Amino acid sequence: MKRHAMGILLSILGLTACISTASAVDNEGYTPVVQTPDMITVFIHNINQQGGRMTLQADPIQWFEGKAADAEFLKDEPDAGEDGAPDGYYIVNDDEKLETFEVDPQADVMMQIYDHTGSLVQGTTEWNQAISLAKFNAIYHQNGLIDVSQYPYHLTIKDGKVVRIVQQFIP
Repeated sequence: MKRHAMGILLSILGLTACISTASAVDNEGYTPVVQTPDMITVFIHNINQQGGRMTLQADPIQWFEGKAADAEFLKDEPDAGEDGAPDGYYIVNDDEKLETFEVDPQADVMMQIYDHTGSLVQGTTEWNQAISLAKFNAIYHQNGLIDVSQYPYHLTIKDGKVVRIVQQFIP
């Protein structure tokens, strides 16, 4: 019986080590996305491809990092008992209305983290990794080990179309 319990314990410890290794992310090299006047930050709720045209259905949000996140958090949550935003970022989403954005077929897509191989052990962050729009569409609908639909995205819009999509890293 003790041998069986020890085997279970070792299995649990090994699994925990694998998950911890896969979810451990090195923040070294991270730099915040520089906000520009033609950029909005959103949670993407759906990607539609129809008639050679791609659209994103998204919920615009406000994304704050660092000192701006602390200030906004303390303004909104004065009784939270914290000195600032717990994880260094803060999201404000006062209006959950979805908007539809057309995507330029030549749009740039930059990812920080996604499921490259289907292996927890190989889940790594690669800063601003360029991928094709078709690959982004496939990854978004895959919902594998890393569900990229749960991340915010910065959209750059020019002439009414999304020309750049940047996944926001969340520590």
